[in-house]
Amino acid sequence: MRNYRLTVQYDGTDFSGWQIQNNVTTVQGVLTEKIRILTREKINLIGSGRTDAGVHALGQTANFRFEIISDLQKFTFSLNSMLPKSVAVIGSEEVSESFHSRFDAKKRSYFYFISSVKSPFYDRYSWLNTKSASFDLNKLNNLSGIFLGKHDFTSFSRAKTETENKNCEIYSIHWRRKNFLTIFYIEADRFLHGMVRTLVGTILKVYQLNGSKKDLEDILNARDRKAAGEAVKAKGLFLNKVRY
Repeated sequence: MRNYRLTVQYDGTDFSGWQIQNNVTTVQGVLTEKIRILTREKINLIGSGRTDAGVHALGQTANFRFEIISDLQKFTFSLNSMLPKSVAVIGSEEVSESFHSRFDAKKRSYFYFISSVKSPFYDRYSWLNTKSASFDLNKLNNLSGIFLGKHDFTSFSRAKTETENKNCEIYSIHWRRKNFLTIFYIEADRFLHGMVRTLVGTILKVYQLNGSKKDLEDILNARDRKAAGEAVKAKGLFLNKVRY
């Protein structure tokens, strides 16, 4: 059996997340069905990780095994022609038989976009917060620095989750601004369910209350979802890249 890796982009607006679920439309479900039609076989498409309903991806990674695809470029073209406009395969390659999109991933990164102006071009892909143009990025970056390194992120994970190990190592976390957008970036070895959106919401809550790094440290150490702030909207979140 050959092993093939796909790099996938998608607009998550009309999907109930990445992972296949009964009676709803998901990105994994759509891709799996179209690949099945092309290969005429049932395949197991493995993603690097889940994204929630409404979350987008610039560089999701997935792999599947199949006997042989003689012309991968033609296969990719055919697959894209069958997919909806909201999903695109931007890269494909044959990889080692042992490659696993999820377990072999070393780092994952996300962007979160906040718009300070109402715009029909930003609406699907950012959270509108008219106060964001005046956010003190130096203070936000200083606050966010508390999360660098390895920590237990129970406070920032959904309360009902099957994941027992809540430790994640944050390699990079920062805020910047470009035109009307305030952009949050984070890179880590792994993320928990709902973690990025809860981090953004909590950091902004502490910032708006003129809190300190100590306040965020206390929330982190509480290991209790009730201690953290409300998660921001899904539509501003993008899975940026998966590194191997």
